[in-house]
Amino acid sequence: MCKIINTIGSLTTIKKRLSQNNIDGFHSINDLLAFRDNYSVSRQQTIFQHETLITEEKNRLNSEVLLLQNEISKEKSETRQRLKSEIDRCQQQFDEIPEIEKSVIGEFTYSFKALFLLIYIYYKKLFFNLIVYFSVWTKVKALKKKNIRLDYLNKNFEEEVKISSRQALYELDRKKVVIDEMNSFIYGAIGEQKVVKELEQLSDEYILINDFTFSFNKPIYSRTDKQSIKSIQIDHLLISPSGIFLIETKNWSKNSMESLSLRSPVAQIKRTSYALYKILSDYTKSNLDKHHWGERKISIRNLIVIINRKPKEEFEYVKILTLNELLGYIDFFKPSLSNTEMQNLADYLISINTQN
Repeated sequence: MCKIINTIGSLTTIKKRLSQNNIDGFHSINDLLAFRDNYSVSRQQTIFQHETLITEEKNRLNSEVLLLQNEISKEKSETRQRLKSEIDRCQQQFDEIPEIEKSVIGEFTYSFKALFLLIYIYYKKLFFNLIVYFSVWTKVKALKKKNIRLDYLNKNFEEEVKISSRQALYELDRKKVVIDEMNSFIYGAIGEQKVVKELEQLSDEYILINDFTFSFNKPIYSRTDKQSIKSIQIDHLLISPSGIFLIETKNWSKNSMESLSLRSPVAQIKRTSYALYKILSDYTKSNLDKHHWGERKISIRNLIVIINRKPKEEFEYVKILTLNELLGYIDFFKPSLSNTEMQNLADYLISINTQN
């Protein structure tokens, strides 16, 4: 199996964007596609979940209200019964006090015991209802609160569902916006993953570097497009016995291929190929085994792999292939590098890869 170095660039970008937006829970491109495809269903499910939550709260409140009403009624009855028993007991004790102790003697009135019982009986009778009320005051307060909430839910069910689901729907919509903005990267990642999967079938002497990037300390000048090149990014660099295959993947629709607004991938890969040639120019002089005929070179072949379809036209210095044609094209060329030279070349490119 082909040795794979680095994650594909589009996937790295997607992970970075998700992290920057504090979005987690997505572990693959398929997860993102599934989220996008099921967005409308997920939204309805979210609303339904909160409808269920509010309905469950109403049912719970109904049960709690009924339970509290029964408890209040029971405790009131028990408190009334207890107060009546206490009053009757005190009245009986008062009645059993000798009359002499309850008669007026000079300036003195009842005995202390008789006085205490009279006051106690009077107090209990005077504040009878208040004592009963305060015995269940905490539960009456809780009952009132639950009734207010229950009445509100019955009258404003849909509004409460909106309030309850607002944060969840906001988060769902926020994820949708971020993922939609990454649409081109998602399709790019799908294409790049297919290319990597295809190249994995090569033998282990091949080395694939994904998402190769390099920045020049001093920009180089390309005479072909008359522009300075400060940095490059390559989807895939395949180091093979026959040299380097510079591979750009395009998972484009027919409309995208025909669009005049999109930058030509042919011009892009030519520019990148020139930059790679400059990067390797000094390396080849000192790292390739000498031949008595002269200086050797590392062949750089420019490939654009179109996932869905490709144009019929041929282009100078750039080969346009479909995914099915990729391995056959790579196998066509004869070896020109030893395994040691390939590994040294791969080590060098890995060492200068900015992604590292």
